[in-house]
Amino acid sequence: MSLENVHFDISGSKAGELHDSLRAASGIFTATKADLPQPADILAAANADYARILGALYAKGYYGGTVSIKADGREVADISPLSVPVAISSIIIAIRTGPAFQFGRLRIAPTYPGTVLPEGFETGAPAKAGLLRAAVAASTTTWRENGHAKVEIARQSVVADHGAHSLSADVTISPGPLVHFGQLRQKKTSTVRPDAVTRIAGMSDGEVFTPGDVAQVAERLRRTGAFRSVSVREAKQLGSENTLDIELTLVDEKPRRLGFGGELSSLEGLTLSGFWLHRNLLGGAERLRIDGEVANIAGQTGGIDYSLGARLERPAVFGPDTSAFVTFGLERLDEPDFVSDQAHVGIGATRIVSDNLEIQQMAELRFSYVEDGLGSRDFTLLAFPGQASLDRRDDRLDAKGGSFLHAEITPYLGLVGTTSGLRTLLEARAYRSFGQEQRMTFATRARIGGVFGPGTAQTPPDYLFYSGGGGTVRGQPYQSLDVDLGGGVQSGGRSFIGLSGELRGAVSRKISLVGFADAGYIGPESFYDGSGNWHSGAGIGLRYATPVGPIRLDVATPLSGNTGDGIQIYVGIGQAF
Repeated sequence: MSLENVHFDISGSKAGELHDSLRAASGIFTATKADLPQPADILAAANADYARILGALYAKGYYGGTVSIKADGREVADISPLSVPVAISSIIIAIRTGPAFQFGRLRIAPTYPGTVLPEGFETGAPAKAGLLRAAVAASTTTWRENGHAKVEIARQSVVADHGAHSLSADVTISPGPLVHFGQLRQKKTSTVRPDAVTRIAGMSDGEVFTPGDVAQVAERLRRTGAFRSVSVREAKQLGSENTLDIELTLVDEKPRRLGFGGELSSLEGLTLSGFWLHRNLLGGAERLRIDGEVANIAGQTGGIDYSLGARLERPAVFGPDTSAFVTFGLERLDEPDFVSDQAHVGIGATRIVSDNLEIQQMAELRFSYVEDGLGSRDFTLLAFPGQASLDRRDDRLDAKGGSFLHAEITPYLGLVGTTSGLRTLLEARAYRSFGQEQRMTFATRARIGGVFGPGTAQTPPDYLFYSGGGGTVRGQPYQSLDVDLGGGVQSGGRSFIGLSGELRGAVSRKISLVGFADAGYIGPESFYDGSGNWHSGAGIGLRYATPVGPIRLDVATPLSGNTGDGIQIYVGIGQAF
């Protein structure tokens, strides 16, 4: 016989306002989700509910409440675990809230100057237990944030006056001494050299302790990718002269990794990519990554594209938050308007400014041989690409909220085939979820780019902009929107605008449906003046969630412009943006 009924009987001051929170505090529903819950499980959940419900009452400022839970008429607390009933059909939870309490005399001392206590923690306000805990936590946290690592609660007295319906608290804090960092003690051997671990961690002996610095040590080590696990703990005892050692436990990640990817478009064909990664090449958490890609296989837009590149990065070169890298790459682009063979080599640095902000600057020497409607040409550039990303998305693989801003600014010196110039690309994305359980997500993206300096015919084709295809305007053929230079010669543009919007709706935990629209502009000018052309596309899509991001299927058709006709299909991994 299954549990057929769970009834709540709540009475007392503001019982109606408390109903939802008290019901939510009960764990008995968890035990009854199964079709035939076991009586022992029901009793276990019901026994735990006494404390849960009283805790919920305290959280709302009710300290004189009573709770009775009966299973088929018997008080659950009186049922022996050795004589569990064969079946339980009914649970009645009777709650008497009692009167609401207010804060009486409150004292937390000493507090660090400038400590901010939670709003509502004052005499005469509703005596919510959470506010008292938050006030004590704010006091101890502020002491720790200002170097007092071993702050303790020396004495505490909390008194509920049932006659006056008030709750008074007297808490004495012992801040302990001002603490400085001692040594970073590694408790487990790693294949990353100890001196490299220390350099990456960036913890300086003698600096005043802060919890944020301890957390930053762990984050710096994690982002190298060399460790599967990073554990950072404060030593239990202070050392001489009030120093605090930090104990570090590292578990190495597998040094090598091999990965593959693919994307399919009905017009652009198949793209296959792969990479090989070494996470600790020279014992200092250096990362060597080699990437290869073959694109436009069996495509209808140009020939097959090939690329091979390598990047070696060393962390903590110019301080713990700045890494240095060298890059090398070879590429053949067989595009609708040009064919280009390229090589580049570069050196640069990446700095993590904050949890959300990352900047990168490099110097790069680029060589290319181009064949297009203007003939055969050679280009040699000394470029200085810089970029910055401000990432506030809640999930980089499948964002439901937040924003993403990215800027690329590339000044370059024309050494062969072109004059000097500047290329820019700015991108902004925003995500907002709404509806029941935030199952609907509205995602938008805007991009604007420009090339300044040399004219269109003098700019290397791979620095110009095109629109159309899965990365810009779905439903329009790949790179179908360009600039007509006359005489049957087509070229990329010096200006670009891309706009995209998606409405994503979760059908189940794994499956989502998407409606989307994209628009793109390409012009011969550096700044938008309307002399170029627009086109657009729209469609619907399906997403299937996986641990590495959603699998994407989009079906799109042109909306405006004269560059495309017919349905386009795109399959890949990850959201479109």
